[in-house]
Amino acid sequence: MLIFYRLPLLAILVCALSVNAQTPPASVAEPKSSALSSELFYQLLLGELNARGGEPGAAYSLMLDAARKTNDPRLYQRAVDIALQARSGDSALLAARAWKQALPASREANRYVLQILIGLNRIGETLEPLRREVATADAKDRIATILGVPRYFARATEKKLAAATVEQALAGYKSAPGFGAAAWTAIGRMRFDADDASGALNAARIAQSQDVGSEHPALLAVLMMNAKLPQAEAIVEKYLEDKPKPEVRMEYARALLDAQRYAQALTQLQFVTSDKPDYADAWLIRGVLEMEAGQVVIAERSLKQYVELALVQRQSSPRPELSRGLTQAYLALAQIAEQRKDFVMADAWLQRIDSQDGLLNAQLRRAALLARQGRLEDARQLIRSQPESSPADARLKTGAEVQLLRDSKQYQGAYDVLAQAIADNPDDLDLTYDLAMVAEKLGKLEEMEQLLRRVIAAKPEDAQSYNALGYSLADRGIRLDEAKQLILKALDYAPNDPFISDSLGWAEFRSGNLVEAQRILEAAFKARPDAEIAAHLGEVLWTQGQREQALSIWRQGRQLNAENETLLETLKRLRVTL
Repeated sequence: MLIFYRLPLLAILVCALSVNAQTPPASVAEPKSSALSSELFYQLLLGELNARGGEPGAAYSLMLDAARKTNDPRLYQRAVDIALQARSGDSALLAARAWKQALPASREANRYVLQILIGLNRIGETLEPLRREVATADAKDRIATILGVPRYFARATEKKLAAATVEQALAGYKSAPGFGAAAWTAIGRMRFDADDASGALNAARIAQSQDVGSEHPALLAVLMMNAKLPQAEAIVEKYLEDKPKPEVRMEYARALLDAQRYAQALTQLQFVTSDKPDYADAWLIRGVLEMEAGQVVIAERSLKQYVELALVQRQSSPRPELSRGLTQAYLALAQIAEQRKDFVMADAWLQRIDSQDGLLNAQLRRAALLARQGRLEDARQLIRSQPESSPADARLKTGAEVQLLRDSKQYQGAYDVLAQAIADNPDDLDLTYDLAMVAEKLGKLEEMEQLLRRVIAAKPEDAQSYNALGYSLADRGIRLDEAKQLILKALDYAPNDPFISDSLGWAEFRSGNLVEAQRILEAAFKARPDAEIAAHLGEVLWTQGQREQALSIWRQGRQLNAENETLLETLKRLRVTL
């Protein structure tokens, strides 16, 4: 038992001695003071023993009594912590208020009162401590304190009352010089969390009107963009007109990526890397987007720039996200080398992956290299030999093997692998979707439709399943009205997806609506240059007699992916040689 309590006793002793040390030095030698110190010591000891022995009520009473005797903030805090650990919110609030009353200038005591009130969902009582939290902040920290207010209420259940309380607490700062933008930004965030989108948007606009150079209204607007509030984008764009911080552009780029506005996201990332060349993450995302856009040479430079920066940063600060980013960059660089059929260089990039999480992906990519060199069975064996540390690893291996078989046009083999995987995991809807795609390649069209409808029934908001079924019907020129309805349903759930727009354009083409098909496909190709979209757009232009434009689009598609099946089939069927 003595060994068990050695560390707690030492901590208690230090606390007791430091409490005693608060008395004037002249009194230390007096016997009464010494007796008081011993009494306090044993009171604290008994309190801690009770706390550790499963008697939090007694421990709380002893600790709070000691705190009141000494006015030591550490003992008040310990009393609060004991109550919180015992899930006694009312007792914790009592101790925190006693602390605040004994030491009125203590920001820590006030902060405890505020947080406990929020935890107890007594939002209406938070007004005074919230005002005090802001008022007592150092002048240099007050803007940050105001902006941090919404974090206190992140878990509050009464969001509307919390928003109203915060607005009341910040009333004196809404038009105060230097603080207005921060106050209105905090108010806007609280309104946003309370599902008051129009109120949040109005608050962000007022915040920006008070300080057009402040990044905080713009960051709030980015958050609202992510929540599908497109009107907020004007606030971001206005902020970007002057001298924006690269971090804001980066957040804007991420919002554009979420909206699948890849070309615009790439533009913002180019600004970021120009303004702040050492912003590693921007180079990584930029390189991936450039690669997707078929700008392979530029993408390679961007990815190598990321690698250079990330390696330096990892030496001084080995953060997990840097290892993940490096893995992604190495995989992308390996893919670029693979596209050039430089398999030695591709493998060299894969050899550089050293994170445990990335090793499986590296091996799967090596399998793809083997398959590209005609060693499909060796590739499959390599995939199957990889150890699995989670169900996700097993799913990743299955997906990689199926992709190799599909790339090699061994659709029956891919079908068999998926069928076995589904037998082992009958509720895996992703596998069901993949099986539907392979069933279509095998001409099992009724089975494909049944599988996709099964996914739709289980996941009624799954845009890709609606799109896949609608596109299949349109491509075969059957049930075209139903095909368009399915694709439009997909667009309801993914309104900016250029690949779904491509399906709609193709359905319009199959329905004979050539002008509308061209309009939709041109917008889709602009948003996401892709070989398959190029194949469709080229055929629409070709059919309308716009032969030179069609050839130009097809050439762009070939540059993006010279092996795209849809593009190759289109050129062969129309007897076009580029």
